Amino acid sequence: MFILMVVIFVLGYTMIALEHPLKIDKTASALLIGVLTWTVYALNSIDILSLGHNTEWNHITHGLQLGGQNLQETASHFLKHELSHHLVEIAEILFFLLGAMTIVEVVDHHQGFKLITDKITTTNKVKLLWILSVLTFFMSAALDNLTTTIVMVTLLKKLIDDKQTRWFFAAMVVLAANAGGAWSPIGDVTTIMLWIGGQITAGAIISMVFLPSLMNILVPLIILTFSMKGTTSRPKLAESHSHGSVSAGEQKLLLIVGVSALLFVPVFKTVTHLPPFMGMLLGLGVLWTLTEILHRSKPAENRSSMSVISILRRVDVPTVLFFLGILTAVSSLQSAGHLGLLAQWLDEVTGQNIFLIDIVIGLLSSIVDNVPLVAGAMGMYEIAHAGNFAQDGVFWELLAYTAGTGGSILIIGSAAGVAAMGMEKIDFIWYFKKISLLALIGYFAGVATFWGQQQFLPHENHGVVEGKVIVEERAEGEISDDTPVFLGNEVYVGVRKLVDENAVAPNDSIQAAH
Repeated sequence: MFILMVVIFVLGYTMIALEHPLKIDKTASALLIGVLTWTVYALNSIDILSLGHNTEWNHITHGLQLGGQNLQETASHFLKHELSHHLVEIAEILFFLLGAMTIVEVVDHHQGFKLITDKITTTNKVKLLWILSVLTFFMSAALDNLTTTIVMVTLLKKLIDDKQTRWFFAAMVVLAANAGGAWSPIGDVTTIMLWIGGQITAGAIISMVFLPSLMNILVPLIILTFSMKGTTSRPKLAESHSHGSVSAGEQKLLLIVGVSALLFVPVFKTVTHLPPFMGMLLGLGVLWTLTEILHRSKPAENRSSMSVISILRRVDVPTVLFFLGILTAVSSLQSAGHLGLLAQWLDEVTGQNIFLIDIVIGLLSSIVDNVPLVAGAMGMYEIAHAGNFAQDGVFWELLAYTAGTGGSILIIGSAAGVAAMGMEKIDFIWYFKKISLLALIGYFAGVATFWGQQQFLPHENHGVVEGKVIVEERAEGEISDDTPVFLGNEVYVGVRKLVDENAVAPNDSIQAAH
């Protein structure tokens, strides 16, 4: 039954990939595998948990003599607890998604994005691709990749009429959004996890992952510059369509408030330490109240069509349900221990080579959600006091890049990709044929750039003093733990003894101070 869970997931994944040939909507397949994997888990909970792959279950039952009815009841309660725990995490993502999509729809319904699209006058495909990709790259770092994708795909509907061309641009938006989110501590769920967990600091991830992320999108753009030809045409409705009575002042106000609400989310999270979806819902509440005030004196017909209640009917609910199904299925594999076994296998196969481990995790994140993969890595490797696994160590910085950008290789490998897929109805096979190779080239270009930085650019080796350290007892060399020690161009604190000009004896709390 443990293996059956994997079989169900793989079959469901195949159905999602073959959505158009099978003529079965991907949301239906996602919901089926989400429920069926947990059903198999629940009906065979004792057998699966007894395999010992769930550390929390092992901890709870350690030393207890449970049998028969007591064991079954304990396993049932534990499974409910596990499902509830994962449901909370999934609900946070879904509410965040709903809030972001609604804010974007409200701004769009009031023609706020028209103010932006009117400024983009070029119809040349190459120029437009560069403009939108660069804009997405930096927006994603300030907002996050999911919100940015929702905003940019909405803009594309105003800029490009042809469906295939719009799919291509939407796919490049996904690449740019994931690349932009990877070098920001708030740009992706995984970077937020690593930032909050203490594996990385904001300054280090920006300085070390920016160039690899830039190359991730720059290389595909350069390739397309030489292969893409022609111009785009705008939808006629984008020029003539009007919703009710919206003044130019209201357009600007709703655009400013809407974008400010999105930008406020990371600030809200930093100040309150509450989950991001709370900040998103706060922004939606403010925007909703503002629209009610703006339209309360207008005719009933216009007021009704411009209300958020009316706009909510346009929100893409199937995309939300698709997220629910996929994340629920992945959570069952995480709880049962499949992902933990995958991480252990990965550790053994790669010989603990940190570059290989991170590269494979990135590639796997195009198939399995990157959140549990990163969570598994965080659980497997503790933050060391020095070396590659120290805070801001090579392993964690490269993991932020690979987990953030590897999902671009397949359309359902990232939240941004799933959102774009739902909003534009992008075909899985089409994306695989047209975009996956470009994404893969960009992915390895970023890895190569990161490796080059490690080899040729000066990089502080956190808590590590290169060379052999010979500890000598010298009274004149003794210093207190908080005394700064100069070593070359670096200043160190938390050092017990100064041995000579080139070496120190570090204690467990050594840190570089700049």
